[in-house]
Amino acid sequence: MFDKLIGMAVLPASDQARARAFWHDVFGADPVRSDEGGDLYDLGGTPVFVYETQFAGTAQNTALGLVTADLDGDMAELRRRGVVFHEYDFPGLTTVDGVAELEGERSAWFSDSEGNIVSLMQPVPGDLDQLRAWTSAVAD
Repeated sequence: MFDKLIGMAVLPASDQARARAFWHDVFGADPVRSDEGGDLYDLGGTPVFVYETQFAGTAQNTALGLVTADLDGDMAELRRRGVVFHEYDFPGLTTVDGVAELEGERSAWFSDSEGNIVSLMQPVPGDLDQLRAWTSAVAD
């Protein structure tokens, strides 16, 4: 029954125009569809729906996770585009220059223009290929 589902990230925005500018300027993404409900983006094959609501930016958890093969390169490009990465010092999670090392995985977090927390994660070797194979099998 649920074997052919496709997941979609849904992110709130308090200012749709500002969010649209952020997506364009930071990710180089423009909506693939827009209507009165919001904007739909394709981010690396993942649909991301951004809609306007008064509750944007209130969650204090990761709202969107992005997986990369090149954390350092992607962080450098995002910094060039104005992104500031969070620094954390919690029990079990400490960042250095925005990066946390977690059992071979490397992760970093930043906030979008609407206060949503976005993670950028580089998995342990081999896991990225496994994730790509899994997601393409689900989409077929």
